[in-house]
Amino acid sequence: MTRLSEITEHWSGLCRRPPAVRTLQADFVHLPGTAHEGLPDGGGGGSGIIRRGIGAAISGMRTLNRNRQLLWFGLLAGLVLAGNAVGNGALRYINRTLQPDIIGYYSQDFFLGFATLFCLLLLLAGLILSLSSKKEGSTSFSEGLAGAKKYWKPLLLWSMILALAGILLFRIWVGLFTWLPLEFPFLHIFGPSNFVISTITQFPFNWTLDWAMLTEIPGYGGRSLLLLIYPFGFMETMNFLAITLLLFILTPFVVPLIVLEQKTLREAVMGSFALMKKIGAEIVTCAAFLVIVVFGVFLTYLLVQAASGIVDPYNTVMFHPTVPWITLAVLYNLVLVAFSFIVATIGGIATLEMYRDTKSQGSMQ
Repeated sequence: MTRLSEITEHWSGLCRRPPAVRTLQADFVHLPGTAHEGLPDGGGGGSGIIRRGIGAAISGMRTLNRNRQLLWFGLLAGLVLAGNAVGNGALRYINRTLQPDIIGYYSQDFFLGFATLFCLLLLLAGLILSLSSKKEGSTSFSEGLAGAKKYWKPLLLWSMILALAGILLFRIWVGLFTWLPLEFPFLHIFGPSNFVISTITQFPFNWTLDWAMLTEIPGYGGRSLLLLIYPFGFMETMNFLAITLLLFILTPFVVPLIVLEQKTLREAVMGSFALMKKIGAEIVTCAAFLVIVVFGVFLTYLLVQAASGIVDPYNTVMFHPTVPWITLAVLYNLVLVAFSFIVATIGGIATLEMYRDTKSQGSMQ
């Protein structure tokens, strides 16, 4: 991880920082000189914005490399999203029997999204408090998570607001692609689940190359109920995750303001928007950089396909991968998921990095 950050830092033109003492304060030793130019006003030019955004991500990598206990954040966040996928699969099975009305569907989406968001916000608060600890040595994520419990009320309310906003944004997302003109078919890949559906049927994500994985009815004719979780629940969770990431990018400083400055929810939301006016471009740059990193690793699945000679079930008639290739596919998926949540942890650390940068620059004026 350190080698990766050094290569990226050299590519983006950043100066190397002096060796940091292995304490928490060292994690927030920022880049000297021009790295802070124009930050309070969001200026410094396009190259300065890119440097600061990528620099925050690099600093997050270094901090995580020195504080491996923070990886618990990624692991627990992954378990929360796995629970979301299981919940979506269970609701799909229940709804097939009960046939609820539209209000019932929206209520289910709200409560499942609300519960997932509350857990994620609690984990994020624990991550922030862990990084803000005054103790010497490595950071303890468990202590930060224990301290986050006293902020459960504003986090609970913020989870409800985000869940409602998420449902609204998802309906807008669906509506845009429902009425998309037929003259632009290439844009449909950005629609809800379209990219996931086109990818999940391919090897190594479709481990056994079952061509009917998206058309079978789980639970009938001996078909496994696990299909309700993967692929159906997984696809719903990916839609939820896309909306959640957008909401987190738009309101990145609400949780830091609540847990570090004891702001009310209203004050935290207004304060987050005020900070976004100053460094919104850096936030977007940092998020884009991390997404590109994850997408670059994701594209390695093409190498697995090339090595195996396996593409998708619609181009492979009556063919099933051998056990070694299925094992490799499962391991590849696990590594890809683990890497994604490591990057998510880096994103949380980078958010706090930029928050402290902006606050410290504001106090110096």
